[in-house]
Amino acid sequence: MEHLAEEQARISSDELDEEAIGDVEDELLAGLYCEQEYDPNEMVDLSPMDDGASDPLSIYLREIGRVPLLTPQEEVELAKRIELGRQARRRLARNGGLPPEERQQLLEYIRMGERARQHLIKANSRLVVSIAKKYAGQGVPLADLIQEGNLGLMRAVAKFDYHRGYKFSTYATWWIRQAVARAVADQSRTIRLPVHMYEQLARLRRTARQMSQELGREPTAEELAQALDMPARKVEELMRLADLPVSLETPVGEDEDSALGDFIEDQSMLSPADAAARNILRELLDEMLSQLPPREMRILKMRFGLQDGRYHTLEEVGRRFGLTRERIRQLEVQALNRLRHPRRARRLKDYLR
Repeated sequence: MEHLAEEQARISSDELDEEAIGDVEDELLAGLYCEQEYDPNEMVDLSPMDDGASDPLSIYLREIGRVPLLTPQEEVELAKRIELGRQARRRLARNGGLPPEERQQLLEYIRMGERARQHLIKANSRLVVSIAKKYAGQGVPLADLIQEGNLGLMRAVAKFDYHRGYKFSTYATWWIRQAVARAVADQSRTIRLPVHMYEQLARLRRTARQMSQELGREPTAEELAQALDMPARKVEELMRLADLPVSLETPVGEDEDSALGDFIEDQSMLSPADAAARNILRELLDEMLSQLPPREMRILKMRFGLQDGRYHTLEEVGRRFGLTRERIRQLEVQALNRLRHPRRARRLKDYLR
């Protein structure tokens, strides 16, 4: 639709705000995830729980199964309509004195964008179910996992940038998995662990089960470390974390007049596991950023709030470097592409699985 591109350019020429950039770790890792090997056929598992069942979940599964999958070209077309609708909404909100004809046109773009958004969500709902099923049986009902996954899908729709050339279903997989895994990590354990650590625990359990079947015995920490390509010390730490959680109401002391929860630190404080995981990821990102050309490194740090804790707009960064907004955007994309190089992406593989 050529007229769509023309209208998009017209509206965005002086009305497009700087897009809100999400958390830097999620943004970088989501982009890097898109560079990993991906087979869409593996992600479409919509087998019914019970053919002919009339419970709400079975009905929902049958309904979304009727929605055709999208081609990459259709994904891009829908993404363009969504973007145009957002730009039209911003222009309408900022200009109250628009001529009636232009106002009606903007309203139509907004409605068109919302229809495209709903279409993109519905066409990828089966992807949510497929991912949610892989986390079933871990303490959270499947229906709740699907609901959390749908929230991740909506976030993916909101943040998807078709200009970067990602296939939407691949990009959405990251956000859906994060939402579902976070729900499992939050709800299925008494003591909460970081999402990436929970996923490492799941990998450890799967590998341990497979090796037990192959060896006829429980594998050692060294054998697991070799299979997982992890240091043995880290595997031992994960094995300790894999122990079943204990209720905070468990009586302690000789007289059993106190509860275990009385001795647990304030959960509003960052846990040691969370703090350690955050520090490790931050150090790894700093190391990867330091491999970029100095100017690109400083641009990314300003854009993603790694310098002073505040996200800087393209205009702000441009003023700092004496460059145009478009040139800063080009340098940002160039820097992110460098980070997506397979050699660097492998450094973050434990956070992507």
